[in-house]
Amino acid sequence: MAGSESERGSLLSDFRGAAEGAERALKRAFDADHPPLAVEEIGVVTAIGSGIALVSGLPGIGAEEMVQFSDGTLGMAFNLDPGELGVIMLGDAGNITSGDRVRRTGRVADIPVGEGLLGRVIDTTAKPLDGLHPVRAEERWPVEREAPPIVARSPVTEPLQTGLKAIDALIPIGRGQRELILGDRQTGKTTIALDTMINQAGKDVICVYCSIGQQGADVAKFVAQLTEHGALEYSVVMIASGDGPAGLRFLAPFAATTIAEYFMEKGRDVLVVYDDLTLHARSYRELSLLLERPPGREAYPGDIFYLHSRLLERSAHLRSEFGGGSLTALPIIETQGQNISAYIPTNLISITDGQIYLSPQLFQRNHLPAIDVGKSVSRVGGKTQLPAYRGVTGSLRLSYSQFEELETFARFGTRLDKRTRDTIERGRRVRKVLTQPEHQALAIPEQIAVLLAVTEGLFDDLDVERIPRAEIQIVEAIRTDLPGISQKIEDGEELAEDDKTAILDCVRDALDSFEKLEVE
Repeated sequence: MAGSESERGSLLSDFRGAAEGAERALKRAFDADHPPLAVEEIGVVTAIGSGIALVSGLPGIGAEEMVQFSDGTLGMAFNLDPGELGVIMLGDAGNITSGDRVRRTGRVADIPVGEGLLGRVIDTTAKPLDGLHPVRAEERWPVEREAPPIVARSPVTEPLQTGLKAIDALIPIGRGQRELILGDRQTGKTTIALDTMINQAGKDVICVYCSIGQQGADVAKFVAQLTEHGALEYSVVMIASGDGPAGLRFLAPFAATTIAEYFMEKGRDVLVVYDDLTLHARSYRELSLLLERPPGREAYPGDIFYLHSRLLERSAHLRSEFGGGSLTALPIIETQGQNISAYIPTNLISITDGQIYLSPQLFQRNHLPAIDVGKSVSRVGGKTQLPAYRGVTGSLRLSYSQFEELETFARFGTRLDKRTRDTIERGRRVRKVLTQPEHQALAIPEQIAVLLAVTEGLFDDLDVERIPRAEIQIVEAIRTDLPGISQKIEDGEELAEDDKTAILDCVRDALDSFEKLEVE
């Protein structure tokens, strides 16, 4: 009896030991592979429309948070109404129907940024459109970011050269400035932006081009010209096509600015072009009306001004302790019937630091670029202009505006005195000098020489139609004969009287050579 009790005790002890060992093993296994517990909110699609969806549920969602539909398509929370959520679709909604599930992602709309984007053509979500490998991102940044505060900003002091005489001399642009380009359809707005991007070669400026709703053929031509001139290697092209979701067109300029800000905060100078914000405003109006937001003037929502101001305020020249980079913005908008007092143009004129207005009349007369000097202005760029320009173009803008008024007056057939006739003839030569073929940028010393020649009257005895050919001769002479003075001008030194005399002598010699060649 005692033996059996001792055996039972031994067996019980062994069983307890085995059970405790198994429990410890299970606990170790459970601790080693314990899936984290998380609460997930699931909503339901109640309606689906043209680029928007209405969703019930998701009570804890935040503004601009991304959601994912059952087929993997992404959307962005836009309207946070009680009991119903308005979502902007960021992809094809053809496979989504009422009753489909929607879940929160816990993140806001973001985009990959980094050096790997240079030379690439992408869409708003950074998917490649150039047939190359996927974008190699260093980080992901939200597309909506706060503008740099005042204490982080530095005055705009360095020029951004476009290579166009009419802009660099009369409407200069500074790095960190916001300069609006506006005009009617087909007046050369995109060409000015393209020439500016091409002219940044060798100037350590990163370019970001954002196409919003443009025709595919036009965008393909733009990319081909960038590639042809070697500008794509330091550029990023973002395309939000007109036949895609309106939500992608709405987010495109913000995503492009985020890419530009990455380089700016690394201490680089960046140029970003928005082509164009008229179509961007229309996309925002479309989404707002579909989501039944209250319409205002011209059916635009009441916060349309804030939409563009918060975008363009992100352009800045940062102080050295914040990186020292700059972001220059060239927004483009289209006017209707030369009406620059329409709703969107007046909004953007008040937001930006100046505007370049392109005239259909000048375009039809083949005065290209068709810049109306009288309606164009740069409010801060004059402080960035190189000293050599100020010594040459100080009175050029005023005298040119006076010429345009006198030319209009002279069309009435009034008899004019000799002084007025001379002013008109000089003005015609100034206008001819300010014309410039596309993709033929001029360096700063070459611009100075040509402008100095026309202001000093060296073209007065030359037929207007011969001026472009004479200009080529002058440019070649400056490149060859005055490398020292050219370097001083590019270094930002004042144009001394001796330098001015040397340039004029060089121009006279070039014109003499031109006359001999023309005779032969």
